[in-house]
Amino acid sequence: MKIRSIKDLEKTGIEHRKKLYYPDVIKVNIGMASCGIAAGAKASFEKAVTEFHGDNGIQISQTGCLGFCEEEPLVEILGTGKPRVIYRNITEQKIADAIRGYMGRNFNKKWILGQMRDPLCLLENHIDNPVEGVAKLDGIPFLEDIPFYNKQKKIALRNCGYIDPDSVEEYIARLGYFAFLKALNEMTPGEIIEIIKKSGLRGRGGGGFSTGYKWETCAKHEGERYIICNADEGDPGAYMDRSILEGDPHNILEGMLIGALAIGSSRGFIYVRNEYPLAVKRLITAIKEAEKYGLLGDNIAGTNFSFHVKISTGAGAFVCGESTALMASLEGQVGRPRAKYVHTVEKGFRGSPSNLNNVETYANVPAILLKGPEWYAGMGTEQSKGTKVFSLVGKIRNTGLVEVPMGISLREIVFDIGNGIPKKKKFKAVQTGGPSGGCIPEQFLDLRVDFDELTKVGSIMGSGGMIVMDQDTCMVDVARYFLDFLKEESCGQCNPCREGIKRMLEILTDICDGNGKEGDIELLEELSVMIQDFSLCGLGTSAPNPVLTTIRYFRDEYESHIRDKKCPAGVCKALFHYEIDAEACNGCRLCALKCPEEAITGEKKKLHILNQDECIKCGICYEACKFDAIVIR
Repeated sequence: MKIRSIKDLEKTGIEHRKKLYYPDVIKVNIGMASCGIAAGAKASFEKAVTEFHGDNGIQISQTGCLGFCEEEPLVEILGTGKPRVIYRNITEQKIADAIRGYMGRNFNKKWILGQMRDPLCLLENHIDNPVEGVAKLDGIPFLEDIPFYNKQKKIALRNCGYIDPDSVEEYIARLGYFAFLKALNEMTPGEIIEIIKKSGLRGRGGGGFSTGYKWETCAKHEGERYIICNADEGDPGAYMDRSILEGDPHNILEGMLIGALAIGSSRGFIYVRNEYPLAVKRLITAIKEAEKYGLLGDNIAGTNFSFHVKISTGAGAFVCGESTALMASLEGQVGRPRAKYVHTVEKGFRGSPSNLNNVETYANVPAILLKGPEWYAGMGTEQSKGTKVFSLVGKIRNTGLVEVPMGISLREIVFDIGNGIPKKKKFKAVQTGGPSGGCIPEQFLDLRVDFDELTKVGSIMGSGGMIVMDQDTCMVDVARYFLDFLKEESCGQCNPCREGIKRMLEILTDICDGNGKEGDIELLEELSVMIQDFSLCGLGTSAPNPVLTTIRYFRDEYESHIRDKKCPAGVCKALFHYEIDAEACNGCRLCALKCPEEAITGEKKKLHILNQDECIKCGICYEACKFDAIVIR
């Protein structure tokens, strides 16, 4: 069926909304994003399909990531007249019992994460006849009452984990493509741009530039205009864009379609890294499905508007996240950035006006058009509106993907949503903004998270990576790690970045190896300023951030490495050794049993001895000891 009008869309939405919210079978939705698959969801999926093959009363489906990666694999089970229950850590061995238990309403509460409300739709007030909510089950909380979720506000992630990403019908059931058809039939390009400007939406790829003004500027320039989606997510520990593409690819296509209407474009490109095969697969399916319904291609919805999307896979070069390097790569050239005095909105891809936004930016656009700019601008802070998606990783109990209103504090993210630091360790720092971001210490935990506040303390919003560090993290080694990453990823085109980062890395490596000397800290600061001032692109200008912030807030660690030849965190192997505290050791033998080199000897219930010549400083004994008898010297 080709969609010709909003009425056609409404008909399709009503038809599939009931199937989505109140199916006439037992529907089992298994989280099949990369995080779920890595945790074993594929085996559970195959087991469920095999176990219930031929049972017409049970439907096994896939869905995207609900964000709570720590609890994967996640499985939702629902049916007519029955609650929507989310099961956690479901394995191949548990899946059949979970389904049968649900059918008999014999819930195993140990497996249950929570219960979903119906219809759990961000835009439910736009549905003429929203389905009724369900009563709360005793002892099973609603998802939004769980600490991990109750401070989140999902806009970009609103469909992830709730729909089958390969089903355009389920996307339409949650008001997918309504915003686009409304813009196509009822708005001028100028009106679309004005709505995006009023919303205050800023680019979520790192730069934070006003999306509406970027669209407006691109639309003013003559020539064939291009819409480009930057899905080249290269930050270590970041997976926001990947999860959106895997869980809700039609949302990105709709955002690009609206952008194309606004600037007058008929061609779009999605530049996605080759390391995201599942995201690419689901994008290909989404494009085909949208074309089948007449929502992509020529003469969309019976109008004279046409728009075609092509997927281009990158080789994984971090520098290709920079707009001009990305466009050079799209053209088949080496992905190298160019000087910024010629803007891509004027001369970008193939020398034509080109609008580039990242995945998360486009994911916000349909919701803004449906709910209105005032609704979106009502969230966040004065200069940073809406929400932001972060990948919360590192030394944190609840790892996962979180979407929070701008202006939330770091403390709320780390300790309320993330549930703090495991093993009773002490919080040390959090790094935001990927390898080019800064490390923020405990004293700024109450800092509001937005574009401007993070910049004030030497960090950046970036695309949304957030890495938590505890007391066992060496901040000098952290700076060295990120400089090593950036050295490898630098395109090498300009001297300050190519040689400057290399020289900084050499100094940091010497410090970690015990060969640091007086003046190294000052030299690092001097090199940082030079690289920031004279590098050609954002990779170079932001590269010193990890070094500058660790020196600024953890200078004592640098001085200890250089002057005392000690690594306080016990990370730099040349600068520490393990010892057994005679007063704390009770001879439990756990450290000796765990040691891979058999470097620890001693009889049970007697003091143990650690042979320094055989110790490889792997840290296994330190982690294993329950009595703090293994100490770092």
